[in-house]
Amino acid sequence: MGSPGCRGSPNSRGSLQHLLLFLLFVGPFNCFASYSRATELFYSLNEGLPAGVLIGSLARDLRLPTVGGQRPAAPQPPLSFTLASRGLGGQYVHLDNRSGDLHTSDLEIDREALCAESGGATVPGETDTISSFSSSSPESCLLLLDVLVLPQEYFRLVKVKIAIRDVNDNAPRFPVPHIHLSVPENAPVNTRLAIEHPALDPDVGTNGVQTYRLRDNYGVFTLDVEENESGERTPYLIVMGALDRETREEYVTVIIAEDGGTPPLVGSATLTIGISDINDNCPQFSDSQLNITLYGNSSLGTHVATVHAVDLDLGTNAQITYSYSQKVPQPSRDLFHLDESTGVITLSSKVDGNTPRLHRLIILGNGPGCIPAVITVLVTIIKVMMRPPEVVPRFIANEVEGVVYLKELEPVNTPIAFFTIKDPDEKYKVNCYLDGDGPFRLSPYKPYNNEYLLETTKPLDYETQQLYEISVVAWNSEGFNVNKVIKIQVLDDNDNSPIFSQQLIELSIEENNVPNAFLTKLHATDADSGERGKVSYFLGPDAPSYFSLDKTTGVLTVATQLDREEKEKYRYTVKAVDSGFPPRESIATVTITVLDKNDNSPRFINKDFSFFVPENFPGFGEIGVISVTDADAGQNGWVALSVLNGSDIFVIDTGKGVLRAKVSLDREQQSSYVLWIEAVDGGDPALSSTAKITILLLDINDNPPLVLFPQSNMSYLLVLPSTLPGSPITEVYAVDKDTGMNAVIAYSIIGRRGPRPESFRIDPKTGNITLEESLMQNDYGLYRLLVKVSDHGYPEPLHSTVMVNLFVNDTVSNESYIESLLRKEPDINIEEKQPQISVEPTHKKMESASCMPTLVALSIISLGSITLVTGMGIYICLRKGKKHHRADENLEVQIPLNGRINLHMLEKKPVEISNI
Repeated sequence: MGSPGCRGSPNSRGSLQHLLLFLLFVGPFNCFASYSRATELFYSLNEGLPAGVLIGSLARDLRLPTVGGQRPAAPQPPLSFTLASRGLGGQYVHLDNRSGDLHTSDLEIDREALCAESGGATVPGETDTISSFSSSSPESCLLLLDVLVLPQEYFRLVKVKIAIRDVNDNAPRFPVPHIHLSVPENAPVNTRLAIEHPALDPDVGTNGVQTYRLRDNYGVFTLDVEENESGERTPYLIVMGALDRETREEYVTVIIAEDGGTPPLVGSATLTIGISDINDNCPQFSDSQLNITLYGNSSLGTHVATVHAVDLDLGTNAQITYSYSQKVPQPSRDLFHLDESTGVITLSSKVDGNTPRLHRLIILGNGPGCIPAVITVLVTIIKVMMRPPEVVPRFIANEVEGVVYLKELEPVNTPIAFFTIKDPDEKYKVNCYLDGDGPFRLSPYKPYNNEYLLETTKPLDYETQQLYEISVVAWNSEGFNVNKVIKIQVLDDNDNSPIFSQQLIELSIEENNVPNAFLTKLHATDADSGERGKVSYFLGPDAPSYFSLDKTTGVLTVATQLDREEKEKYRYTVKAVDSGFPPRESIATVTITVLDKNDNSPRFINKDFSFFVPENFPGFGEIGVISVTDADAGQNGWVALSVLNGSDIFVIDTGKGVLRAKVSLDREQQSSYVLWIEAVDGGDPALSSTAKITILLLDINDNPPLVLFPQSNMSYLLVLPSTLPGSPITEVYAVDKDTGMNAVIAYSIIGRRGPRPESFRIDPKTGNITLEESLMQNDYGLYRLLVKVSDHGYPEPLHSTVMVNLFVNDTVSNESYIESLLRKEPDINIEEKQPQISVEPTHKKMESASCMPTLVALSIISLGSITLVTGMGIYICLRKGKKHHRADENLEVQIPLNGRINLHMLEKKPVEISNI
């Protein structure tokens, strides 16, 4: 944002200016007052700025009391800033009505579009204008705004001028893409030629066109720039070396225009410099003399010779005329006619006995502004006593200047011409024959004498031979003969179809090719000539749409990427069609094999595999098959499998994908395994993928129950005789390392020994041993119970046994005696009765009614102590219920497989149970 400048304010203008304004604008006083409060503000900004850029603050730059000064003591109405009109200039700015801040609007300012050099643009009826001037100063493009400041106390009309500064946003551009300039070949060095189409740049000043240069000056050209009074720059081509059109007639280069911006922008056009011809070459003959022999009996019009001179110039500068030198005598001029345009010399009068035998014809080759070229033709006439036979042709076929034109494939015996053979002296017999090769025949045409017909003997073929030259030879009996040479040009017909160099075109391309990839260039030839031999190429109807065949060049491309996994082979036809009428065509077959690239990773049929294997599965047994595929072919589709983790236990067969374990697996050591299998293909570089394998071991009944309590068969327990029936005595506690049904344990007493062995029972689920009946005096002694601990395994349940020793007595007075009894082998009868137990563990609490018999018995024994006995019974029942519930929970406890229980660490001592 440039600093504003105020013009015409009362503080900045002198009294003399006010007087002049008064004299110029005589009118009502109020009009003069309004003008005296008019103000101009000047701002400048670059073109192309975004919306919201601050241009200036009118309130601040006008030094109104609300900005930068003290507010009046009395309240004043707020200032208001308004554009006097929304003209063309107002579209590019946004005025804040409160603050007077002027910003750029959403409509971007383009200096070149706003301010053309033709002048300003004004909207009729609007005061806002856009002014432009031809100068390149910052004020050459102005945006004019009228702003009203209210209220009345501060009223004024502000003239805002915004100068749009140019930025280098346009590159030089030539009005035409090709510029042609002609330079005469004799142009001297430093010749200057203006280039009529200089580059244009809408930018101004240094951002406009500054310099020109040539990309290639060929060592003979350079450029210079001239600037006129208006600042326009015109490039001039300067000749720096000698030019010769006969050496090089055209120079093609690129002219580049560059502006002065930072960075500079350039534009270019093709500059063709043509070298115009001047007459700097004269005619020249290739030979200086020709020697010709002519028979004296030659007929009028006989061709004698042809002279030809060459001029290297062009157009009229190269026109040559031929004439006799003044040294040629008139008799020779009369005898031989010289065509001044073609240089053909013919016999123009008959040779007689008075005709000289030697004629020296000096012929001049004349060019404009040149010294004539000279050639001498020596004609020697051989005089003969008789005239040769005459051959008079009458052509039937089309003949032009001695050349007969015949279409190929004309039928046999097509007539060409009649020939009349005669002796001009009518003294001698004349015969004739046809000399030369070709399918032609000359035969007498009866019934006329000396008439002969020339005709074809078989069809002509343009592709075999296009031109025939034959002679009709006539001779008389004296041996004189003449030859009539006839040229026959065969005209081509569309009788050949295009021929592919290969009928089967086998191609290959790697998949994932780039779009529009080149496949091959088809080539077909047509033996016909001209348009009839021009071949165009087309795809057959069976070709997929994404194949393209260039009609003219025969280049076959594929527009899209090919995927071998989607389609490996393509087969379709292509056609070659000539331009004859009717057109002829031929067909070839294209086969394309898409070669494989390693672009597909191995793919497992499942992301996760799960296998259920019974424990103790034999080593290297087949756990399962891992199926994996790879869509690629060959080595790229070969897949190798490997175990990423657990490779010390598991192996996988790469070829079959069979997963095996090296060792037998024990579920009690580890119940499941999670493996990661990697599949790697054989590509380079190789691609891979992984899959998760979960191996779950199924339990088998391979572990018998392990008795944890009692710790040995030699331990015993003291049971007081006063123990109430139903009271728990002890328990057998065992665990099983198996799971499920294999770990469900049942307890049973299979052998008893003692005074009254049936006094004790065992709970088949919990292993709790309780007293069934009250103990009597004669029931004292050692009881030995053989407890069987069995699981529910399939197909064969496993079991363990333990000896539970109970010593019924008031005290243990002699432990050595009891131990001696324990060391004796018990004589116990084994009971084969199986324990009855529910398969599923239950958590039913003992009924409180099981305590009732004890309470009744106690009430009978001692009515006086009923209260004490009842309390003791409730206490015992509560203990039994908790113990029973704990035992149920223990049925579901799984002991860690790697845990070891040291049974010897448990304290081995008798447990005393009493009623009190």
